[in-house]
Amino acid sequence: MSVSRHTEAQIIGALKQLEAGRKAEDVAREVGVSKHTIYAWKAKYGGMDVSQAQEAKQLRDENTRLRKLVADLSLDKDMLQAVIAKNGWGS
Repeated sequence: MSVSRHTEAQIIGALKQLEAGRKAEDVAREVGVSKHTIYAWKAKYGGMDVSQAQEAKQLRDENTRLRKLVADLSLDKDMLQAVIAKNGWGS
């Protein structure tokens, strides 16, 4: 996933302008993104305020970190079980 050059506040601000009745093309040109990016932002951040968007980002980051941790622990468990099976320590 690519890193956004725009903060949540900038994204929400652009969406507020869109909700106020401005055309997506005009908002996109002003912000410096494509019209399709505006629609993607609307799908992802539509109806949120800045604090909700920041909280959602923090939760996504924490979820990613926890998934990596679980994957690492699962690999460690599999390696240890393989060692136990190879050495005959298991019953």
